Amino acid sequence: MREVNFRLPAGGRQGFWGKLKKPIMALAPMADVTDAAYRRIIAAHGKPDVMFTEFVSADGLILADKRGKAHLKNDLIFTDAERPIVAQFFSGKPEMIEGAAKLACDLGFDGVDINMGCPDRGIEQQGAGAALIKNPKLAMELIAAAKRGAGPLPISVKTRVGYNKVELDTWIPALLETDLAAISIHARTRKEMSRVPARWDHVKDAVAWRDKLGKKTLILGNGDLVNLEDARRRIKETGADGAMFGRAIFGNPRLFADNNNKKTKSTTSLNSQVYENVVEIKKRLGVLLEHTELFEKLLGDVKNFSVMKKHYKAYVAGWDGARELRSKLMETENAKEVEEIISEYLSPHLPEYPTAEPRG
Repeated sequence: MREVNFRLPAGGRQGFWGKLKKPIMALAPMADVTDAAYRRIIAAHGKPDVMFTEFVSADGLILADKRGKAHLKNDLIFTDAERPIVAQFFSGKPEMIEGAAKLACDLGFDGVDINMGCPDRGIEQQGAGAALIKNPKLAMELIAAAKRGAGPLPISVKTRVGYNKVELDTWIPALLETDLAAISIHARTRKEMSRVPARWDHVKDAVAWRDKLGKKTLILGNGDLVNLEDARRRIKETGADGAMFGRAIFGNPRLFADNNNKKTKSTTSLNSQVYENVVEIKKRLGVLLEHTELFEKLLGDVKNFSVMKKHYKAYVAGWDGARELRSKLMETENAKEVEEIISEYLSPHLPEYPTAEPRG
């Protein structure tokens, strides 16, 4: 990778990032997952330190017709309960990123993030996403454009450790020289996708580069995290400032709540364990219904109901009878049908907790 000498606006902007208590636990931007409905559910049941929107096409926001823009702006709906919240954009055109960053500032977001890690071929063909790892000059131009458009908002980047191979010694220093507020690093190359285990030693190397260059940019690691305990261990091992959760959030909006990461004591009586399982299933199905109703209310006119099906696969798993219930939910087309199926399932399958311990 050739050396990059593109001049950027002077000075870095930490914004809200500089005020967060470490270790920082972040919700990753995921298309058709971290939409307005699910973010509100997560905020209500176990809020992370920082949230990201779904990634949004900057080109679409700027160039689309009125209807297209309105559709995309639905991806940028948020509430104060989700703060601090960062709008993530993708594009291969600096002028589009600048316009999108300005819009994010006008809409009241707390920060702007540029996607430089998405492996989707359609995104890469636009010169965006992971393709930017191969084009550092353009990446620097996009960052400079985001800074111009975002006003006082801090700029961050989500990326990978390389394209076909690990390129930490060139790619990460190039990003660090732009004085980003934060870099979220997926610990795999673009070529590896998610087919191999995440290599968190690469996150440690990125932290070392940050320290060597004397930068204040926060480093967040991403990849294969299961729960908060797992994240804290990874952070301690690598020296990272925080961790970003992706797939672990599926069906688990309480992921960021500490009490959701504690294991049940082995000394708990069998009767109590049965009760706890019943309570947990009821809670999970209750949140599923809440999520479904909110999705229909906020996004029913702009997103296909099938988006909810990927959530159902995760919500309804791990207990006897889950497969049958899941199959029924996969056939639904609206929140009313979901409510009817869950109500029908709960009464015969999940009895109330017995009032006394069994005697022997």
